[in-house]
Amino acid sequence: MFHYIKSAFLVRVDVPVLGQVPINALLASAFAILGFAQPAFWLLGLAVEGIVVVGLAFNPRFQNYVHAQQLQVSNDGDEAKRQELIKLLDPDSQNRRILISAKCERVLDVLRSQQAEEYVIDSSRDALKSLRWIYLKLLVARHHLLSPTDNETESTLGSKIAAIERDLAEQGEPDSLRQSKAATQVILKKRLANIHRRAQTLEEIDSDLTRIEAQVDLILENATMQSKPQTISTDIELASDLLGAGVFGEDESAISALDRKYSIHKPAQRETQ
Repeated sequence: MFHYIKSAFLVRVDVPVLGQVPINALLASAFAILGFAQPAFWLLGLAVEGIVVVGLAFNPRFQNYVHAQQLQVSNDGDEAKRQELIKLLDPDSQNRRILISAKCERVLDVLRSQQAEEYVIDSSRDALKSLRWIYLKLLVARHHLLSPTDNETESTLGSKIAAIERDLAEQGEPDSLRQSKAATQVILKKRLANIHRRAQTLEEIDSDLTRIEAQVDLILENATMQSKPQTISTDIELASDLLGAGVFGEDESAISALDRKYSIHKPAQRETQ
């Protein structure tokens, strides 16, 4: 509830010439200043602001507005992270991503032209968004495997793993620090394993990219041929299994954050392609 009260106190309204103004905050400041001349204004200001702010904070429409604003901020941040990942890609990879996105949008256009039910369009949009995210992750993983930015080698990773192993063998460190080092060691071992199998991993990624492209082509073909719009399924098992942790380098945290947004869990559909 506190964040509703805070939002109500800082709510902004359009004022000619001045633009967006935090009206409650300014009103509270005015009462505070007037109170130095006449202390009664402090009590009056407290009563007025209490009624206005609390009343607004408990208003369901205002609470929905606050939720929408928070969601917009979150979406803007997620989109900025996604765009940063896209910028990493070489021109050929960017063109492949654009083509996949265009075909996914074409699928939705076909469903709309067929006057598909809203739930069909919504579920299809979510499924295609998840598939496009997987495609982008594969492209980013491919980028890091082909051009690692940290210049880590099998030798340097092995040395770091050995150093952590020595630290963990010693006693006296706090449990939280030992857990952090152990987690770091797990990631380093996965990165070392990726180096050992880099060539195979790149082949798996290329195979998965081709498979997703074929899947989208099939979805589009089915959408244009069917007489009754149906929900679609984009469940697909990848040869690379998205490579596990550690393959995305310094973009690991951004990938993990966006995974929570784009990797959806879809309920069973009545009809699938």
